[in-house]
Amino acid sequence: MFGLFKKKKKQVELFSVCEGTFKSIEQVNDPVFSGKVMGDGYAITPVDGKVQVYSPVKGKVMSIFPTKHAITFVTDEGIEGLIHMGIDTVALKGDGFNVHVQEGQTVDQNTLLADMDVDFITEQGKDRDIIMVFTNLEENQKVAINHSGAVNKAQSIGNIEL
Repeated sequence: MFGLFKKKKKQVELFSVCEGTFKSIEQVNDPVFSGKVMGDGYAITPVDGKVQVYSPVKGKVMSIFPTKHAITFVTDEGIEGLIHMGIDTVALKGDGFNVHVQEGQTVDQNTLLADMDVDFITEQGKDRDIIMVFTNLEENQKVAINHSGAVNKAQSIGNIEL
């Protein structure tokens, strides 16, 4: 009656990974991401210079790509995701990236994952967007973003409703 005894939905809080400008995943300049082929998520266009990239969630690092441009993670609730730094940056073979975490490491929004040399990446003709995509969402699990425009690192920007 009146929803008093309804269970509150569990949520995974999402954070900005760096200082920059929020971008919906549909705005990303790559059809695999913008078409949500890998899953739903969001992106941040980072500021110029060397950018520190932080974890978008509380969880654990699952893997670090040998080319340092991508890191996979799993949240405490079992949601799997991918942080992809730049578009087509795999071709840089690790140049422009410095990773600060190890596989299996516990992380939260204040954990520095990597440094990204945005100026170098742009000079190489690559897109600078940092994309967060959640790869194992069920049909009833939704990414809900409550922010637009400029963001700071570790800023709460939304959640995944479980």
